[in-house]
Amino acid sequence: MSEKYKLLITGASGFIGFHLADFFCRKGWNVTGIDNVNDYYDTDLKNNRLTLLSKHKNFSFSKTDICDKSVLDSLFKKGCFDIVINMAAQAGVRYSIDFPYKYIDSNLIGFINVLEACRNYPVKHLFFASSSSVYGDNTEIPFSTDQKTDTPVSLYAATKKANELMAYSYAHLYGIPMTGFRFFTVYGPWGRPDMAYFHFTRNIFEGKPIKLFNNGKMKRDFTYIDDVVTAIDLLLHHLSINDFQWKERQTPFQIFNIGNNKPVELMQFVYELENLTGKKAIIELYPMQSGDVVETYADINPLKKVTGFSPLTDIHSGLAKFVDWYRTYYKA
Repeated sequence: MSEKYKLLITGASGFIGFHLADFFCRKGWNVTGIDNVNDYYDTDLKNNRLTLLSKHKNFSFSKTDICDKSVLDSLFKKGCFDIVINMAAQAGVRYSIDFPYKYIDSNLIGFINVLEACRNYPVKHLFFASSSSVYGDNTEIPFSTDQKTDTPVSLYAATKKANELMAYSYAHLYGIPMTGFRFFTVYGPWGRPDMAYFHFTRNIFEGKPIKLFNNGKMKRDFTYIDDVVTAIDLLLHHLSINDFQWKERQTPFQIFNIGNNKPVELMQFVYELENLTGKKAIIELYPMQSGDVVETYADINPLKKVTGFSPLTDIHSGLAKFVDWYRTYYKA
């Protein structure tokens, strides 16, 4: 897209939302970010992300919760947004076991408020975050968007699947173009402290043990944040707002996997962190835990076919950048 659009990013103080807001500000778009800046993890990290974003003259921020329908509607009415990228959600697989209602509030009620706002104050396109967790206990590898996703193994996964269904229904009923992203274990600088790679790095630096479940026999399709941002930018460019290609579908809706397409064994992942930190990990092995899956592996061929996207960052390069950032930010 050579034009510049008015863009709303929900969850702008979050990991992916922050990187997207920074990227599109640098492209010259007018970006509005909203977030409730909750305390699910370190709010200082979230506020420091926002401090960096505030340096862009074309960025504005509103501390807004998508669960507050009246405030959200007012924002949409005033903003006249061309594109919305919904990244706001309660994250975390295991957290959903202990705090289920947080997921109902943010991921279901909040998301329906976003859908209603897009309907009542029409946008050209809604992009929204889903997750690789929707594949649940699927054993067919790699995970393809053509496969069924009706066996979620966590409430978090169930709410993300519900988001896809809710978005489809609004696309069908009201003709609003919608595109969902199934993210595969996104990592990188300014990442989320609740994620395993962040937790592992912190504990290795501090000489504390790290827990590996399923006795460490896990694989993850780790996807570097810059590759995620590139994929989304390419989708915004190729899935043109005014000429979206729906193939044979009458409903303007599509889902894409965004992954690295190269699963990494967890022990190899820890080995890379040991080399980069210069410290030996203290490893504790545990059995499989509830809500988890043994392997994730993204089939990104549909994404590649539409956009030409290929991930550029291997696990060594990506972790090296993350560890460098971690050393600087936390003075490790």
